[in-house]
Amino acid sequence: MAALVADRNTPMRDGELIPVPVKSGVKIYAGAIVVADGGYAKPGVKAENLVYLGRAEEQVDNTAAGAKDGDKSVLLRRGRAFKWVNAAGNGAVGQAEFGKKVYIVDDQTVTKTAAGASDTGAAVVVGIESDGVWIG
Repeated sequence: MAALVADRNTPMRDGELIPVPVKSGVKIYAGAIVVADGGYAKPGVKAENLVYLGRAEEQVDNTAAGAKDGDKSVLLRRGRAFKWVNAAGNGAVGQAEFGKKVYIVDDQTVTKTAAGASDTGAAVVVGIESDGVWIG
């Protein structure tokens, strides 16, 4: 491939709503935190080396016997701020975390503390309310 020497009509698509193949053996609920595990979507969990993707726009069940990675896809919304449940106790996100990265506890909860050096970070805090934490 060579560099451009003329204008190019580069294809584009909206990156806000994207379909992502689902990992086998998992069920993703609408409204859940979704992470990538080896390139496949699964519900958010506290684990290392996963990538935060966004919020599931639909429920998808890829748990049927014989289901393989990618047999189903889930529609995800990205590029927006979402309000998630704030962890309790020492992990609770407070005003001091505004603008900092938070970490995933499960498919609806975030915390300010990482258990390991490569725990899955969600995104940065953009708002804190009594009933949840906005991250985006």
